[in-house]
Amino acid sequence: MKKRVALVLGSGGARGYAHIGVIEEIERRGYDIACIAGCSMGAVVGGIYAAGKLDEYRDWIESLDYLDVLRLVDVSFRLGAIRGEKVFGQIRKIVGDINIEDLRIPYTAVAADLTNQQEIWFQEGCLHQAMRASAAIPSLFTPVMQGNRMLVDGGILNPLPIVPVVSSHCDLIIAVNLNSTNQRHYQLPVIQRPAAFKTRFDSLINSLGSKFPFRRKQAEQLLILEQEAFRAEGADPNPWIESAEPEAQQPAAAPEASGAPRSATGSFIIDNVGPASLLDLINQSFEVMQTSLAQYKIAGYPPDILINVPKRVCRFFEFYKAPELIALGREIARDTLDRYESEQN
Repeated sequence: MKKRVALVLGSGGARGYAHIGVIEEIERRGYDIACIAGCSMGAVVGGIYAAGKLDEYRDWIESLDYLDVLRLVDVSFRLGAIRGEKVFGQIRKIVGDINIEDLRIPYTAVAADLTNQQEIWFQEGCLHQAMRASAAIPSLFTPVMQGNRMLVDGGILNPLPIVPVVSSHCDLIIAVNLNSTNQRHYQLPVIQRPAAFKTRFDSLINSLGSKFPFRRKQAEQLLILEQEAFRAEGADPNPWIESAEPEAQQPAAAPEASGAPRSATGSFIIDNVGPASLLDLINQSFEVMQTSLAQYKIAGYPPDILINVPKRVCRFFEFYKAPELIALGREIARDTLDRYESEQN
C-alpha cells in the first residue's frame, strides 16, 4: 500500500523550481501526495500540482530563454520592482479559474497580512489569488490588496508552513526547506545557455534595485525604450543598461591577514560578494530572516523527512534557472529518500 505524504513546500524565490524535481522523485518512488501546504514559490508549485497542471507548467518554464524571461518582467515603480501580471497571467492560463476547495487534494497557501500583522492561510476561494498573494515577495513583486488587507509573501512570518498539515493524518510529513546552509556538497548542474541573454538579464535585475527611486519622466522613457527594442528584431533588449567587462580577478587575501571579523562560533566572516543593488540588499536581508524562521519551524514541528536545498545555489530572483534547479531538487530528494528508506529497512 502506498504511503500517504503530507508535503510542505517552503519559500525561497527562484529556488522554488527545485520543488518540481522533489515532487517528481517522490512520485517516482510510489508515494501518494495526499495534501500540500506551501509558501511563496512553494504555494505556486504546490497549487499547480494540486490542480493537475505541473507537467504543463514545467514545459513552459523550461522552454523560456533569457529573452522570454525578460519579456515577462513588467517593471513597476510602486511597492515592488515587478507587477507580476505577465507571469501570473501565464500561470492562470495554465491552471485556469479554479477554487481551492475544488482541487483534487487539500491545499494551503500561506501569505502575510501587513495591515493586521498576521499570517493568513488560504484553504478555500480562488487558487490564483492565493498563489499570487503568497508569492508577493517584498521589493520584487507588488503586494495583493484584498479589501483592507495588504498581502505579501508568507515567508516573512512562516517560510516553511508545517502546521497546516499536522492534522492531515498522513503516514509521512515531508518538508522541503529552500534556505539550508549545510548542504555544501551539492552544486547546481551546468546547462549551457546563450551568454549574451544571461548577461542582459542579470543587468536588468540588478538595475531594478540600483535605480530606485525613479522619477516619473525617466520611468516612462525607460518603458518606451524597452518596447521599441523588443519590436526591433535583433536589437538589444536593454539599450539603457551600460555593458561592463568583468574586472580582473584578484587573489583573495587570507582572512587572518585582512582582519576579517569572526562569527559567534569563531569562524571568519568573509564578504566575497556583497549586494549588487538595493533590490539585492533587500532580498539578501529577507533570506537571512527566512533562514532563521525556517529553523524555528523545523524545531517546533519536526517533519518525518526534511529535504534541504542549499540557498547558495542561486540568487533569490534568478528565475531563468528552472532546468538546473529542477534537476538539483530531484538529486537532493533522491539522496534524502535513499537515506530514509535505508534506515527503515
